[in-house]
Amino acid sequence: MTNYVIVGNGVAGTTAAEQIRKRDKEGVITIFSDEEIPFYWRIRLNEYLAGEITREGLMAKKEGWYKDNLIDLRLASPVKGGEAKSLFTAGNEKVPFDKLLIAAGSRAFVPPVKGADKKGVFTLRSFRDVKAISEAAARSPEAVLIGGGLLGLEAGNALRKLGLKVKVVEFFPRLLPRQLDVEGAKRLQVLLEGMGFSFRLGAKTSHIAGAQKAEGVVLEGGEEISGGMVIISAGVRPDLELAGSLGLEKDKGVKVDEYMKTSMEDVFAAGDVVEFKGMTYGIWPAAMEQGRVAGINMTGGSEVYKGTTMANTLKVAGIDLASAGDIDAEGKRETTLYVGEGLYKKVVFDQGRIIGCIMLGDTDGFNSVTRLMSQKTDVSNIKEKILSKGFDFAGISGK
Repeated sequence: MTNYVIVGNGVAGTTAAEQIRKRDKEGVITIFSDEEIPFYWRIRLNEYLAGEITREGLMAKKEGWYKDNLIDLRLASPVKGGEAKSLFTAGNEKVPFDKLLIAAGSRAFVPPVKGADKKGVFTLRSFRDVKAISEAAARSPEAVLIGGGLLGLEAGNALRKLGLKVKVVEFFPRLLPRQLDVEGAKRLQVLLEGMGFSFRLGAKTSHIAGAQKAEGVVLEGGEEISGGMVIISAGVRPDLELAGSLGLEKDKGVKVDEYMKTSMEDVFAAGDVVEFKGMTYGIWPAAMEQGRVAGINMTGGSEVYKGTTMANTLKVAGIDLASAGDIDAEGKRETTLYVGEGLYKKVVFDQGRIIGCIMLGDTDGFNSVTRLMSQKTDVSNIKEKILSKGFDFAGISGK
C-alpha cells in the first residue's frame, strides 16, 4: 500500500489527490495545508471580503468530499522541512512518505518598504488574510493599496463595496502591465475611476506613514496619501521553504521535468511553486493541469505536461478582462483592433498567426482566439474580420 503525501491544498494538490484516488483505491493519501479551511476558490476571496458569498460558498470542496475519497486532510498544519522519505511539520511530527507532491503554492511578496511591519498593513493571499482585512475595514473609512495588480484591484473593489474610499499606488506607469497595453490600461483606469477609485501611477512608496499603526503611505518626493489601512499587493513568489530543506534543484521555482518530477526520487511538484522549462506560470489552468499530470505519474503513469498557454479570463471590479500571449505592449506587431464605449479588443499577429490578444469589457470569442493561437493556425485571410461581432469561428482549424 503506497503512502502518498501532498503538501498544499490548492488546485494543484487537490487535482493530484483526485487523480491518485481514481487510479489507486487502496493507497493512503494525506494532505497537509497551512490554511484553516478546505480547498477554496482563491479568486473569489474578494467576494467573501465584500460579504457577497459565505464561507461555505467560498469553498470548492467540503470536508465530506475528503472523507468520501478517504483523504486525510490536515488543516492548519504547515510543513517546515524534510529529508529523504520523510517530512517534519511545524508541530515536530515526523511524516514518512513513499511518494511526495510539493504543491505549496506561492506567498505574497512584500517589498522592502519601511514600516511594512506596522499594525494595519496587510497582504491578501489567504483566507486568514481576508479575515484580518475585514476586521480592519470595519474601523477605517479609507484604504491605500500598494500595487495595481489583479488581486489588489479586486481587494480594492471589495473594500469600495464596503464603503471605503480606495486609493491605489502603482509603481508602473499603467495598470495591469502583464495583461494590458497602454491603451487598454487607460480605458480600464477610466472605468475604475468612474467607480470611485483614485490612482497614483508611476509612483514609488517611500514608507508607511504613522507611528505604531499605519495611517497611509508617503511617496518618494514627499507626497502623503492618507489611509487607515494599507494593503500591499506587489505580486507573489513561489514558496520554496520545503524545497530548500529537501535540497531540490530550484531557481525561480522548484525545477520539474515533463512528468512533474523534481531532482529527488519519488518527489513531484506542481502549481505555483514549480518552474518548468524556465517558466513559472502562476495561473489556475496551469496548476490544475500540472496537478493532474503529477497525480497520474505518482501512481505509475507516464503522462506528459506540455506547458500551458499564458491566458487569463477574469473580472476586474466587475469588468470582464481576458488576455493571452504577447500583448504587444510596445506597439511593434501587426494588430487588429475593435474599440467601442467600454470596450477594447486587440489581436496580435506574427506571420499570419495569432500570438496574443486582449479583450476588455467583452470576452466573447476569447476561447476561440486562444485555441487558434495554441494551434498556430494561419489566419491571414480572416485577420480583419476576427474581432467582428458574431464572427463565426466554426470550421477554422489548426494545422
